[in-house]
Amino acid sequence: MTKFLKVSTFISICFLMIVSCTKSPVKGSFGFDLDFLKTYQKTVTLTENNGKSQLVVLPDYQGRVMTSTANGLEGISYGWTNYDLIASGKFEKHINVFGGEDRFWIGPEGGQYSIFFKKGTSYSFEDWFTPKEIDTEAFSLESQSDTSVALSKKMNLVNAQGTIFNIEVKRTVSIFNKSEIEKDLGIELSENLNFVGYQSYNEIFNKGTKAWSKETGLLSIWILGMFMPSENTTVILPYKDSLALNTSYFGTIPPGRLTTTDKHVMFKGNGTARFKLGIPPRNVTPYIGSFDADKQTLTIVKYSFKGDTTYVNSVWRDQENPYGGDVINSYNDGPLENGDQLGPFYELETSSSTKELQPNEAIKHIHKTYHFEGDFETLNNISKKLLNKDLNEL
Repeated sequence: MTKFLKVSTFISICFLMIVSCTKSPVKGSFGFDLDFLKTYQKTVTLTENNGKSQLVVLPDYQGRVMTSTANGLEGISYGWTNYDLIASGKFEKHINVFGGEDRFWIGPEGGQYSIFFKKGTSYSFEDWFTPKEIDTEAFSLESQSDTSVALSKKMNLVNAQGTIFNIEVKRTVSIFNKSEIEKDLGIELSENLNFVGYQSYNEIFNKGTKAWSKETGLLSIWILGMFMPSENTTVILPYKDSLALNTSYFGTIPPGRLTTTDKHVMFKGNGTARFKLGIPPRNVTPYIGSFDADKQTLTIVKYSFKGDTTYVNSVWRDQENPYGGDVINSYNDGPLENGDQLGPFYELETSSSTKELQPNEAIKHIHKTYHFEGDFETLNNISKKLLNKDLNEL
């Protein structure tokens, strides 16, 4: 018995020594964020590339991809996470900015067909409320595997005209393997590059008994990605043809914030000044992205676009052309008028077109996110191919 106790004590001491020597995940790493999210939320982790490529999905936060990594648990955590709000377990009044690099929303946000303003209210922050169905309510988990998770949600939304939309949302998040990334982007991934790629496949079904009408309002799918800001992050928005840039969302953009060339709109994604811009159908190219020079990380967003021109307009005012909205949006967070701030973060956003859906018809939107980190020249080759931008010029 004494011998057994000595052996047991020795094993316990060894275990404690191992635990004490084990490093806790560092803040800013994927492992840190995953541990944090597991503490407060039900999580679904998708994995590829022998565990180096990972992402975490939260069903209770509308199936959003909170964050991802290209280098396992110790790798960079790409998505912005609002630790304080999540840990509080409380809900805010107007919007719950939990974070996440692929979150599901529905447009339009502003205008006479908005689902964020009630009938007869003003276009002010005090009267602006995010519908609970895309803010605080959970999505149902339908199925999951190591590389994919499917979710759904039935909703009843009301717009500023009083139109009721009975809809069903279906959303599937999938992580890509190396060959799928190479095929989709037309590139070759070298050994000196870490990577992660995934997509959200989103559908909205008209579950009402009547067709939707432009005269009473339409809806669209809107995917927003919130990322970590820095002084050396540049948002890169390629465009084609004569630019019709929309800068009217939150007033005039401060002078010196944008750099516009004949092929790109760029700004520093540092989260210190609040503005938003949009690019309409006639100007869009297949990709948008950003580059963090400090972390040597290139982010690419690819999205479904088939040349449609009917996009909801989300500007906060009554509109002459409510279906002349943007395909691409990008937002830089900054202080509100009262000094409060949502983030800081910056956003890369894409939207689906809209249509007058018959009962049981659907609109869909695919939003793909890729992160690459490593050798600068390799990253630059990807940037030149997909964003048509030489990173040496930043």
